[in-house]
Amino acid sequence: MIEVWAPRAERVRLDRPGHEPIDLAVRGDGWFGAPIELVDGDEYGFLLDDRDDVRPDPRSRRQPHGVHGHSAWFDPSAHDWQDAQWTGRQLAGSIVYELHIGTFTPEGTLDSAVERLDHLVALGVGFVELLPVNAFNGTHNWGYDGVLWYAVHEGYGGPAAYQRFVDACHARGLAVIQDVVYNHLGPSGNYLPEYGPYLRDAERNTWGSSVDLDEPQVRRYIVDNALMWMRDHHVDGLRLDAVHALKDSSNRHILRELAEETDALSAHVGRPLTLIAESDMNDARLITAREADGYGLAAQWSDDYHHALHVAVTGETSGYYADFAPLAALAKVCTGGFFHDGTWSSFRGVIHGHPIDPRIPTSRLVTFSQDHDQIGNRAAGDRLSQTLDQGGLAIAAVLTVLSPFTPMLFMGEEWAASTPWQFFTSHPEPELGRATAEGRIEEFAAMGWDRSVVPDPQDPATFERSRLRWDERESGIHRRILDLYTRLIALRRELPDLTDPDFTAVFAEADEDRRLFRLRRGSTHILVNFSERASRMPVPPHAEIVLATASGVALAGEEVALPSRSAVVLTVAER
Repeated sequence: MIEVWAPRAERVRLDRPGHEPIDLAVRGDGWFGAPIELVDGDEYGFLLDDRDDVRPDPRSRRQPHGVHGHSAWFDPSAHDWQDAQWTGRQLAGSIVYELHIGTFTPEGTLDSAVERLDHLVALGVGFVELLPVNAFNGTHNWGYDGVLWYAVHEGYGGPAAYQRFVDACHARGLAVIQDVVYNHLGPSGNYLPEYGPYLRDAERNTWGSSVDLDEPQVRRYIVDNALMWMRDHHVDGLRLDAVHALKDSSNRHILRELAEETDALSAHVGRPLTLIAESDMNDARLITAREADGYGLAAQWSDDYHHALHVAVTGETSGYYADFAPLAALAKVCTGGFFHDGTWSSFRGVIHGHPIDPRIPTSRLVTFSQDHDQIGNRAAGDRLSQTLDQGGLAIAAVLTVLSPFTPMLFMGEEWAASTPWQFFTSHPEPELGRATAEGRIEEFAAMGWDRSVVPDPQDPATFERSRLRWDERESGIHRRILDLYTRLIALRRELPDLTDPDFTAVFAEADEDRRLFRLRRGSTHILVNFSERASRMPVPPHAEIVLATASGVALAGEEVALPSRSAVVLTVAER
């Protein structure tokens, strides 16, 4: 059965190469259909009203000729799944690893990414989070310009390769999180408005027209897409992009609806399914249980933790980093989850955020020192490895992996990758490409950046520079940082304090003058010297060093000597 929702069309015809177009019958409520069976690989599209230009299926699973061409029928049940013994993985206690398929390997495909999964297993991560893979126009893109949410970008290998990738992850004990974008569509190849009222043209967000969540069929389009990833592609959860841009005034918010249907599917398939929201609202309602009038999502990102840690290790205080200048900001986010929890945000110019109920598990916040946005949305796309010395990188590693929350790493961070991760596009339309490049330069110029350091996102070299160099991880500082991340992740598994999700078990304090920081989680103490001078910090009796980032760290009675730019992890034995 072929069906399509097209309430803006009076007539819809099915177009197949080599066949005469066939009129679809009106089914009511804007639906058209016909009892036609397609087999895997059959190409098809739709002709709306009396137009002769073919449009892809809004629910297309595959676009072999790009987003402007015919769709191809894909049978998700054809894959011979090998993960029958996979019981899933809970987010609490795990490490998330964020990666972009196009730049993760030299080949930039899902199949080539499989060849690097053993590295992630050895590192000790539990979740692989893929940046968006849905179909977009062009050859390479971050993924947030997608226009066909159900299709996997053909350049990555298409949906069959995606299923192979998930199967390979599960075989190695790795869960998969897929980043999805439900708040906007890309600028090229978006034909959804020709079919129906998918967008609110009079209401826009940062990236374009808002998705019309007042329309029941649009909400169903979103929910069905989410279920598709978890049901047909066996992924273990979704990262929901920029949910603050989802404008929903209904009694049942779309996030709650997604959570409810995800939980129902989880009960059916018998394994955990995880929804993680990206939100800049600092509102814990997203991760509050539905029984307490929350949305019931598994987790949300905390950008505040990133900002506080970034300022502490780099000293950068421009733009939205200004509020996080005191080292006390890091102590606040460690113990409260948010820095702005009803406080004045100088960047926004308003009172921002809400406090988190300490009864909520700390594991429901995902925190990081680097991610695709915080690197790629810098003018030059520079990583911390291009700014910090080994001491600073080691401190960032310690406070990322041993945070009270669920840590996330960005690909290559674990070996201090030398490659930048820059903003890149490949819009085939010259005018769109030029507008993107010029807009990027103007945006950073307005923020005071030197225009000359902003790379042209349309230049293929920008994309090529952003590919990881896997050979560098075996030598020098790269090897040392990789060893440190591996030890830290193992330590997180070994010490129960480091996965305890109790907010009340976390203590943090900062010495602003000496740039010293203490994070205590139960009987485990993490001490950091951010300054350029050696210093000493008091420690409890019977403390033992379990990890140090510098050779000069030493216990002397009830003090520990900390060289400049160093950190130490101590445990206190019970007597």
